[in-house]
Parts: sequence; structure tokens; C-alpha cells
Amino acid sequence: MVSRTSSLFSYALIGPALLGSLRKLDPRAMIRNPVMFTVEVVAALTTLLFLRDVFAGGSDLLFSAQIILWLWFTLIFANFAEALAEGRGKAQADSLRRTRTEMTAKRLTGTGRDYETVPGASLKVGDVVLVEAGDLIPSDGEVIQGVASVNEAAITGESAPVIRESGGDRSAVTGGTQVISDEIRVRITAAAGSTFVDRMIALVEGAARQKTPNEIALNILLAGLTIVFVFAVATIPSFASYAGGSIPLIVLVALFVTLIPTTIGALLSAIGIAGMDRLVRFNVLAMSGRAVEAAGDVDTLLLDKTGTITLGNRQATEFRPVRGVSEQELADAAQLASLADETPEGRSIVVLAKEKYGIRARDMAGLNATFVPFTAQSRMSGADLDGSSIRKGAVDSVIASVTGQPMATRGSSAALAYHPAAETEVVGEVRAIAEEIAKAGGTPLAVARDGRLLGVVYLKDIVKGGIRERFSELRQMGIRTVMITGDNPMTAAAIAAEAGVDDFLAQATPEDKLALIRKEQAQGKLVAMCGDGTNDAPALAQADVGVAMNTGTVAAREAGNMVDLDSDPTKLIEIVGIGKQLLMTRGALTTFSIANDVAKYFAIIPAMFLTLYPQLQALNVMGLASPQSAILSAIIFNALIIIALIPLALKGVTYRAVGAASLLWRNLLIYGLGGILVPFVGIKAIDLAVSALHLA
Repeated sequence: MVSRTSSLFSYALIGPALLGSLRKLDPRAMIRNPVMFTVEVVAALTTLLFLRDVFAGGSDLLFSAQIILWLWFTLIFANFAEALAEGRGKAQADSLRRTRTEMTAKRLTGTGRDYETVPGASLKVGDVVLVEAGDLIPSDGEVIQGVASVNEAAITGESAPVIRESGGDRSAVTGGTQVISDEIRVRITAAAGSTFVDRMIALVEGAARQKTPNEIALNILLAGLTIVFVFAVATIPSFASYAGGSIPLIVLVALFVTLIPTTIGALLSAIGIAGMDRLVRFNVLAMSGRAVEAAGDVDTLLLDKTGTITLGNRQATEFRPVRGVSEQELADAAQLASLADETPEGRSIVVLAKEKYGIRARDMAGLNATFVPFTAQSRMSGADLDGSSIRKGAVDSVIASVTGQPMATRGSSAALAYHPAAETEVVGEVRAIAEEIAKAGGTPLAVARDGRLLGVVYLKDIVKGGIRERFSELRQMGIRTVMITGDNPMTAAAIAAEAGVDDFLAQATPEDKLALIRKEQAQGKLVAMCGDGTNDAPALAQADVGVAMNTGTVAAREAGNMVDLDSDPTKLIEIVGIGKQLLMTRGALTTFSIANDVAKYFAIIPAMFLTLYPQLQALNVMGLASPQSAILSAIIFNALIIIALIPLALKGVTYRAVGAASLLWRNLLIYGLGGILVPFVGIKAIDLAVSALHLA
């Protein structure tokens, strides 16, 4: 069911936005937008002059009143666009604020379990708290002891719990989330008022949004154009006087407001707010508007292999027996060794043996089998059953087990005899198969039964479906993709070729990642990357767009300028798309606004000077009814077009992976040509209505 706030013009958003647009008429708020502040100044001055004329008995009061009314409507509509964009963020902030309930914390007073109950708001950085099953985590922190399931639905919207544990890259916890099993000890890393949720609320409400460099530059350009038109309009009375006539002040004001770029000036702020809002709705928190903008200009994209390009879990795809052993025999032994193996790799071996050879999975208890777990020392796992021992694992480890030590020393009930003459050739064959698999980008697992090597299981990193096509789209956009992996160069090259990335960095260390980013930036390129570990923090901080996983360490989250609440590294591709959509929307509406002004000149300039220069009637290509009707129609259209473009500003221009040249032509054809044609149609339609109603 869609919530009421999900609709762009829902009642829940429109009411507060209308009130907000009136509050934003405060000059202290309007001055942040130079174009609309100028409109407010001339609207206020003409209002005062109109009131003077009312008491003094001036002429054409109805016409003046209508112009002034539409000037104020122009301001209100501009503020409405910004207020509506902020309102969508405030609706999200309200749901986040509900997670910041007043809570208590169990602050530990010593090294044992002794604690004191204190308000969560009183916690300081460095305090250690005990969080048990059912407790809310009182503030942001890092797990220093224990492991627990945590419900982060309040932050991410996902109902499935996640594991948080001390050490590693999944130790960071967020205030307001709930521990649902076990217990953990958390060291507080954020003071009250500066937690992750507090920062989210400030950002989605727009309170902490700063203008991006491009936005500032565009504002300066718009302010410059406004100043130019101030001087241009100020010189018109002199020309009119020279021609033996005069032009009313209200007409000059109407000309000025239609000349300056009010359309893009009114929508610029809303476009920026909406860009960050789209990321938040995508469960990505941008720490600054600059990060969103930079994402749209990214030249190089660094992606971790595991979980981003590949599914993250290796899958068994083939059984490769040695000579004298059938695939059925190898599959049977490999399945037996994997029955109690709960790793994704182990389960995939069981499934492959069942699907390819019809070997049904058997029950370990029914076989009276003992599972031998994997250890870092042995680098093998397996099963002992009915006096027989089966092992699978790293090729070197399995070979060493059958050519050297008896398996009894590894927890087995049987010993594997060493037969040098018989095994030497087989060992060579196993190594050859393993090398062939490694060259293809896979991982080999050797299998042995009772001292006899049976063959190798081919485990493959499964490249995600459609990822090659997505990289092709990025290539068309001019973005170079680089895969980052800890694999050896041979394996990395095979996966990179299959995935379709442009380059790869194998056996990558934190220093290697940092050096690569700096090298790219030294060539004038913008770099994006994602990471979740403390070892990723330097690279995340160096990258122009650093996306940290919410499941990652505190160091990673602090270093990045974006945080993915769902911890899905593949979002990096979508983030680039959202950034480009922001830039495309701003460019499209700027093009439309400039083209829009060109068309308005044909409506209002001939009307202004028609009495002085009758020859200008030839420029009245719209066939407008009268000079007053033309001026009033232009000023009404100038206000209404802002409302008409609000949905485009908030939703964004439809994103397509095309090159810069194609994008430029598309903008010129749709928004340039459209910006010229739409005012001709719109102003003419308004002129007909104005004439029919005798408003001018």
C-alpha cells in the first residue's frame, strides 16, 4: 500500500508546503535566492506605489493590481517548489525521529557485568554500555565484545536482522536499532545530538543542505543576468522619452520580471533538494550535496569484486576426476564430505551432485558419520563414516594429507597410506587440473578418499546476471570501471574478462587502492568507490564519491561522503545514475528557462512600444489582442510555468545512459525547442482567456 506522502502532490504534503511558501517570503530567507529576492523587492515596491495610487486616484488600477498579484504568485509558486521538496524530506525525517525515543542505557561501571541505568542522552564518547536481547542500542557505537542479531528496520526499512560482532568490518551499530538475540558490549562513538540518525534527520529535512559548487556558480550567473537586466530596463524610459512618449512603471516591472531567468531561479533549490531526496528514498544517505553532484561527473568507478561484480559466494559448477575415477564416484565422495558443511560452497556441492548425477543427499546421522570441520590449520573439511575417510579442501593441503601424515592425526579413524609410485602421476594430474581451473578464474577443491586422490571440484565466482550490460552502459557514458580484488592476477583477469570491466587491480592492499585513486585524480578525473572496512577508510576519504556500507566499521562510515543503509555495493552504479539525473535535470530546466525567455520577448516587447513604433506590429506574431493583454498574459504565464515544471524538478529528467554529445542534442531539441514553442502556445491561450474575461 502506497503511503499518502509518497505521492508528489498528496494532501499531507501540499498543506504544509503552502504554509511554508508563505513563511519563505521573509526577506531573510529570500535573499539566499538572488533572482527571486529581486522579484520580491520590485513586487513590494510596486505594491506600495499601487496603494499610493489607490488613495491618489490613479488610472489603470485593475491592470496594475493584476500585474502585482501575479508577481506575488510568482514568488509563492517559487517558494512552493522548494517547500514541497523539503516537505518530502520532512516526512521521512518524522519517521526517523520516531526511532529517537527517550531511552535508557546500561552503562558499565567496571570490567564485569555491573552497570548503572542512565538516560541515553547523557552518554559520552568512550562510554561502554551493555545491550541485551530486546534492548534498543542507545547511541552510535562499535561492538567491542560479543555477537548479536540486530533489527535495523527503523533505519533501513528491511525486516531481516543483521549480525553485528566485535572485530572485523561488521562492528558498527546505530542508535535506535534493537538487539533481538544475545548480548553485546558497545563503546559509544557519538555524543548526543550528533548521532547517525541526528545527521540523517538534519540532511533529509534540508537543514544541513549546502549549495553545491555548480549550484553556487549558476546562482552567480543568474544574479549577474539579473543585474544586467536591471540596467537594461532602467534605460528604456529614456528611449521612450526620446521617442516622445512614456512607459508606465508597472509595464517596466512586468518586462523586467519576464526578462530575468525566474523559471530556473525558482526551481534551482528544489532540484538540489530533490536530488538528495531521491538518494534517501533509495536508502543512501549523502553527507553533502556536492557528493551527489560529483557522482554525476564520475570518470572512474572502483568496484569490489566480491558481492558487487560476483554474487559473493563461490558455487560448485563441475566435478573434474583424475584418470581411472568416474565423475559419479567423485561427485558421491564430494557430496558426502559436504553434507554437514553449511557454507554456501558446501551446499552448492551437495546440490550439484544431486542435480547432475541424481545423488540424493543423505542424512549424516543415518550414515553414522562424523563431520570433520574446516580449520585454518588443516584447510580441509570432510567426513568419517564406516571406517572410510573423505576429505576436501585446498589442493596443497589434501595432497599433503595423502602423501605424508596419516589422517588419524587429523581426527580421522582411518589412516591414509602413502603409495609413492602410484600417487606421483595422480598428484601431477590434480595439480594440472587445479592450475587450469585457477587460470579460468575459479577455485579448485581437491577431494580424496582413503588415501586416494579422486579429483577436483571446480568452484566458480558467479558473475551477476546483467552486470556486463551495465558496465557497457557505463562505458557509453564515458565511465571507466576498475575491479578491485584480493585474488591473484590470473583469477582476477579471468573474472574481469567475464564481467566486462575495463581494468582490474589484483591482490589489492589499502595502499594500492589509495595510490590508484590518487593516480586517477592527478589526471583530472573524478573517482567513486565503495568500501566497508577500516582498511578502506583512506581510499573512501580520498575518493570524490566514497560510499561506505552501513554494516561497515565506524572508520569507514566516517570516511565516506555517502552511506548505503542497505549495505549493497552494487548501488554504486545507481548512485552514479542519480547524480547524472540531477545534473541532467538542472541542465534541462536551465535550457528551457533561457529558451522560454526568448519567446516571452516576442509577446511583451512589441506590446510595450507599439504606441511609439506602430511598425512593431509586425513582431506581434502571436496575434495578441492588445498591448495590456500581451503584458498580462506574459506575466501570468511566467508564474504558471513554475508550477507546471515542479513535477519535473522533483522527479528529475528521465535518465538514459548516453554520451555527452547525444545528451546535449536531446536537451536542445526537447527543452530548447520546447522552451520556445510552449510559451507561444501558453501565452496565446492565456491571452484568449484574458480577452474573453475582459481582464485587460
